[in-house]
Amino acid sequence: MKTKKHEELVASYLNTLDAETALLYKEIVLFLSELGYNPVKLKSCITFKHKLHTKQVVKMGNEFFSLRFSACRVYSQRFADIVSDAINKVAVSNPANNPYQVARCITGDCNACKGKADTHVYVHTTPNGETKYACGCYAMRIPDITTGDIPEIKRLINEEHEYLLKHEASV
Repeated sequence: MKTKKHEELVASYLNTLDAETALLYKEIVLFLSELGYNPVKLKSCITFKHKLHTKQVVKMGNEFFSLRFSACRVYSQRFADIVSDAINKVAVSNPANNPYQVARCITGDCNACKGKADTHVYVHTTPNGETKYACGCYAMRIPDITTGDIPEIKRLINEEHEYLLKHEASV
């Protein structure tokens, strides 16, 4: 961690979790720290942001773990199902109540993210071949993280980090 205050923030958060979850999250937190991400308290959760861009990559709460991996195109079926479920929720729910939104940047209606629109949105191809998109500004909730998920989560974080440094960093 960058500062004692960051260490204390993370420790106080991890202390609210069961021992197994705390160990998993700690490994992710340490990886984020190595990449230069700092924890920020946001209501009852913590987020991780980098000083070179304003995008939130990870968000952790007592009941959830969310990961932004919208610039990533290769991931396991588990993560593909998470994207698919989120995109399907977009189609059937009231957008005001759904954190996942249609990717308006695909149609030119948004410019919140930099880079070509199709490089930073979540993509799902339906069984009938239709391609659907969800806004890449949002982290996806990853349920029931296990030790087996950690290598992929780290890879996705790193890939998203590289994308954000290339397209969003104020260097």
